[in-house]
Amino acid sequence: MKIAAIVPAGGAGIRMGQKIPKPYLPIASTPIVVYTLRVFQEMDWIDDIFLVVQEKDKAYAQKEVVDSYSLNKVRAVITGGKERQDSIHNALSFLQPDHEIIVIHDGVRPLIDRDILERTIKAAMKYGAAITGVPVKDTVKRVYSSGEVDITIDRENLYLVQTPQAFRKEILVKAYEMAYKDHFYGTDDASLVERLGMPVKVIRGSYENIKITTPEDLFLAEYFVQSRKTQGVK
Repeated sequence: MKIAAIVPAGGAGIRMGQKIPKPYLPIASTPIVVYTLRVFQEMDWIDDIFLVVQEKDKAYAQKEVVDSYSLNKVRAVITGGKERQDSIHNALSFLQPDHEIIVIHDGVRPLIDRDILERTIKAAMKYGAAITGVPVKDTVKRVYSSGEVDITIDRENLYLVQTPQAFRKEILVKAYEMAYKDHFYGTDDASLVERLGMPVKVIRGSYENIKITTPEDLFLAEYFVQSRKTQGVK
């Protein structure tokens, strides 16, 4: 059995206020996406990595990320699509017959925990589909478009969903086929699987596993990286 990882990293970084695309912004002089890819590169369970980027960034990603950091498990740098879902769909065509488990992880979530990744993969092997998430900590209110509160929602069973998300290949491929047949776009890969009526196992994630979207996220990620170095954690 082989396990493949798809890493979408096509963000433009508009909200970051930077000219450099978000995945290539540095944390302690190393591009964000390199931190992400290294976790998969160094994990024995992962056989192949497929990096998905904007078309204009393909040559740069190959030279300055894959080659410069010796990420030899990256089998292809793939052109992304208009939406994230389109990018993953493009990557699915690169999978091989012996790939049985597919892991999808955002390229700008560089603080992925190896233990969480392993538990997510194990859950996908057992249940067919698994995602990571953390319980909501703040009070949640549904608000009218006018800005007034409609209702306070019980947060006891609410989770903020993250990546990695892992699936048996046949389940993920079928979910994408049905989504495109129905012209459906979901907010994550698991939402496509849920439409098939299949159960999705939730694995407890980490509040450190942030998706870098704003300048504040970048500062926080830098703090976590330096803290891990101080503690001797990879």
